[in-house]
Amino acid sequence: MSPGRTPTRGGGTSRRASRRRAVEILYEAAQRSVDAVTLLSDRVGSTDAEVVSDYTITLVEGVTVRRERIDELLEEHAQGWSLDRMPVVDLAVLRVGVYELLWAADVPDPVAIDEAVGVAKELSTDDSPRFVNGVLGRIGSIADRLRAVL
Repeated sequence: MSPGRTPTRGGGTSRRASRRRAVEILYEAAQRSVDAVTLLSDRVGSTDAEVVSDYTITLVEGVTVRRERIDELLEEHAQGWSLDRMPVVDLAVLRVGVYELLWAADVPDPVAIDEAVGVAKELSTDDSPRFVNGVLGRIGSIADRLRAVL
């Protein structure tokens, strides 16, 4: 968020709903070729401001700031898949999942993976949950080593 802007925030939003909303914002930004934080800022700063939870904001900002490193990890661990070949929604789910695995200290690794799989079940194809689980599982298995060098 830009300085001076106060987003409209949802008080009782569940973390799963926040994750889902973050994926939707990242997906929309990718489809429109715009910066996700700018899109989010425009949304919560408009006169018809939507309610966006603090955690959604944290996820969108975190993924955006660390996107280059997140994408490097995804390229390395998505065996046989380039980012360009992945469905855009799966890529958004994976980016949020990697962010939570490596930078969200209050989210245990199994929870980050399980939540990403759950969001993939809600938003993507029948094959996506298994794909997301596999990629995040590989990254999760070395998460401690990765966190040590981040």
